[in-house]
Amino acid sequence: MLRDTIKTETVAAMKAKDKERTAALRLIAAKIKDRDIELRTAEAPADDDAMVVDVLQKMAKQRRESIQMYQDGGRTELAEQEQAELAVIEEFLPQQMSEAETMAAIESIKAEVGAEGMKDMGKVMAELKARHGKELDMGKASGWVKASLS
Repeated sequence: MLRDTIKTETVAAMKAKDKERTAALRLIAAKIKDRDIELRTAEAPADDDAMVVDVLQKMAKQRRESIQMYQDGGRTELAEQEQAELAVIEEFLPQQMSEAETMAAIESIKAEVGAEGMKDMGKVMAELKARHGKELDMGKASGWVKASLS
């Protein structure tokens, strides 16, 4: 399980005295623990790895946004720190689909659901997330779906 891999990597980083990696892995573990606590009141997820991937995707998105803001603000040292954390987070994410693969999936789903315009964007996005949610940045995919439907 992905959760166990993260724990193993944390121990390895601590033994190697890699402070930056250890800190990033501990951040990941803390976010996963936060999600566990959130889900105690809700129904437990059927697929633990899917929940962990969701947490990792959100963390990666936050890091990308922070990197952009720090670079725009001329804070390269903070951008580099965020980039290092992002690299650790991305190690545990599934391989992302390329733009060409994503566009092919969008076109396939559009044909299947009979999408003809912007009114069908919700259907296309729901199906895209159901099939490829783990391998996609849904923010980028949303823009591509919008462009292909307009």
